[in-house]
This record gives sequence, structure tokens and C-alpha cells, in this order.
Amino acid sequence: MATYEFLSPGWVEAATQIRDEYTGRVTPPAVPIRANLTITGAPFSGQPIQAFIDSSDGELIIEMGQLDAADLSVAVEYETARKVFVEQDQAAGLEAYMGGRIQVDGDLSKLFALQAQTVDPLAAEIAERINAITAR
Repeated sequence: MATYEFLSPGWVEAATQIRDEYTGRVTPPAVPIRANLTITGAPFSGQPIQAFIDSSDGELIIEMGQLDAADLSVAVEYETARKVFVEQDQAAGLEAYMGGRIQVDGDLSKLFALQAQTVDPLAAEIAERINAITAR
């Protein structure tokens, strides 16, 4: 199986294909969220990576780009983003937030609600598959 650097163009394409296989089958997040992400320090890019999370339509979508009307904006460095989004290491995210390495602007309660919800078994399967395509 091919592996890709987290958030590289090849990784984004492969992760999107995996996610698309599960469209309409995963339990929607209990709390809708629209969040812009800025990821700094990617080893393959001299510029910050812009992405967003949007669950306002009942599906958890993570795409490249930025939303016009986001509930919050999150700035995080690459390694922490990788631990949180790929390895599902929520403790690393909390530690980084408490240490000031994650900057949040906007409705922080939505971020905590998203983090606190029970993981759908299919969402866990998606996470495992995405972890498998991510280079170490």
C-alpha cells in the first residue's frame, strides 16, 4: 500500500477517496462545527497549509481551503496536527493547547464538543485506514 506524507497532495487525494467510500454511513457529529485550520511547519511546504472542518450538513468533511463563515479558527503546528488527526491522540492536542502551541479564535465550546463525542465504529475504521496511508 502506498503511503504519503500527512497533508501532502497525494495524502489529501487518498484520504478523500477513503472518506468518500463512507459518505452517508457514518453517524453525524452531535454538534455541527465549521472550523478553519492553519497548519504550520509542514516539511514539504514553505507556506502554512489552509484546511477546514465542516459538519454543518451532517457529514464530517475535512477539505483544503478556508470557510467564509467559520465558528472558529485553529492554528496548530504540523506534528501536533498529525498526532490529533491521524493518530487520534487527543491527549497530545490538549497538551499542546494547554502549552500554547494551539491557538484558537472563536467558539471553543464547539471544538470541545466535537472532541468529547463518542466515536462511531465506522469513523474509527476510517481513521485506521487513513493512518495506514500516512508515512511515518
